Amino acid sequence: MNKSDLINALALKTDTPLKTSEAIISIVFDSMTDALVAGDRIEIRGLGSFVIKEYDGYTGRNPKSGLEVAVKPKKLPFFKVGKDLKERVCGA
Repeated sequence: MNKSDLINALALKTDTPLKTSEAIISIVFDSMTDALVAGDRIEIRGLGSFVIKEYDGYTGRNPKSGLEVAVKPKKLPFFKVGKDLKERVCGA
């Protein structure tokens, strides 16, 4: 499912115009993005949680040349699936 599929599903289930559904989905995603940028954790019961993981810098290698390369510290979003979703997907 992609963003446009989600917008269409919301419009059908709530009987709202596509423009309104698009605005709602955009507000939700923008709010989630803003929260992660601010360093906050997002938890959606039954689905899972989103957190930002921080990774230290390290010395890596360029696979093509074999030369050492300094990799800068970074922050990446991480999703941890919730128990309910895991059980529904696995069928347990």
